[in-house]
Amino acid sequence: MRRLRNVKIVATLGPASSSYEMIRALHEAGADVFRLNMSHGSHAEIAERHAIIRQVEKDLDSTIGILADLQGPKLRVGVFANGEEELVEGAAFRLDLTDQEGSVDRVTLPHPEIFAALEPGAHLLVNDGKIRLKVEACGTDFADCTVITGGTISNRKGVNVPDVVLPLAALSDKDRGDLEFVAELGVDWLALSFVQRAQDVIEARELCKGRAAILSKIEKPAGVKAFEEILEVSDGIMVARGDLGVELPVQNVPPIQKRLIRRCRAAAKPVIVATQMLESMIESPMPTRAEVSDVATAIYEGSDAIMLSAESAAGEYPIEAVTTMNNVAIEVESDPTYTEIIEASRTAKRATVADGIVAAAREIAETTDIKAICCFTSSGTTALLTARERPRVPIIAMTNSVKTARRLALTWGTKCVITGELERFKQAVVNAARAARSGGYAEPTDQILVTAGVPFNTPGTTNILRVAPCDERLIYNTDPE
Repeated sequence: MRRLRNVKIVATLGPASSSYEMIRALHEAGADVFRLNMSHGSHAEIAERHAIIRQVEKDLDSTIGILADLQGPKLRVGVFANGEEELVEGAAFRLDLTDQEGSVDRVTLPHPEIFAALEPGAHLLVNDGKIRLKVEACGTDFADCTVITGGTISNRKGVNVPDVVLPLAALSDKDRGDLEFVAELGVDWLALSFVQRAQDVIEARELCKGRAAILSKIEKPAGVKAFEEILEVSDGIMVARGDLGVELPVQNVPPIQKRLIRRCRAAAKPVIVATQMLESMIESPMPTRAEVSDVATAIYEGSDAIMLSAESAAGEYPIEAVTTMNNVAIEVESDPTYTEIIEASRTAKRATVADGIVAAAREIAETTDIKAICCFTSSGTTALLTARERPRVPIIAMTNSVKTARRLALTWGTKCVITGELERFKQAVVNAARAARSGGYAEPTDQILVTAGVPFNTPGTTNILRVAPCDERLIYNTDPE
């Protein structure tokens, strides 16, 4: 299934999108990767959705990626005797470990690790930042606060702690169970919530044991601060703007988004921009102009993928939301300004032979009449490096690994084709020509670029660049063995 765009679309599945018919329709409308949110749904429901995705993939003969998003630790206050209270600006309010129902003066916060990390002057945000508290005094089992921004506080509302690194592991007991379940199920990507440090990612990787690629969600100030170390040990990044916009001033989020996207691209690791991209389409068949502009901005910045959450999981118009994203992407990528921005932000990294090969492929493709770059890859690295270059021509990733093809469904501009085992370079060129023709990327009279590593099926050996005809007779007559 050929897309007329390079950026990928991630659609979250949920109550509004759990049937075969809907999942198939979402993929046909433009969804390249499906997100399974482990915060909602039982293991049985997750397994059923996974099976349906794989059936759609088989029926349409189209590679689909699956991303399982772990919940992460949830910090919440306890319950109130009256169900809710109104906190007034300037009032005193205590958080403690006392096992009593809350009042207008106090409530339980059953997380001793928070009290262990707090210091006077720190801020606590309740209910997605609608209520802001400043810590005046604290101990191992309490925090006396002043209400800076008042509002209604009610049972089990979430708490954010933006000013300190919490001594909490990114993986709760629930997350560990979910991780093992989805890794055995066969998901392609594992999204890790509450990442504050590189060690959080390393721990998840050890538990995953190579069964899925690790994608770190940047949603806390500590994650932004330690981003370089987190990026180094991650396979991909999600800019999760929901909590990030709660814990940081909202005006800080756009420059952070732009900076993280550029760092991911330089590292040749896919990056997703997520949260509230088409929020109004949960209830409306049409997005706001601001939402369309937000989606377009993420595309102009060069992100690998853009994501729908509640819009496709629980909204009334999931297909319309995917279609809107698809149409915006096509329009943006056809804009000459998009090409100018993408090429101006290209980084010149030439550390390895593979870096040089993919850079040369892009330059040749853009200065001659080349229809596509066909890269042979076993681990996916060559395709990632090629995508980093953001070439103007399509990227066809040829691999003998279904696992690799599904992971690359998240990567900018890649169309994956499954090949058999290869022994000779001529065979690789013939397969590339056939893939380019059958996919509608080239005619027999056209030329393509082929990159590969010899010996084949050995990760990290990209060492050949070949301009090849799409006519197999010419390949057999002119190509060396």
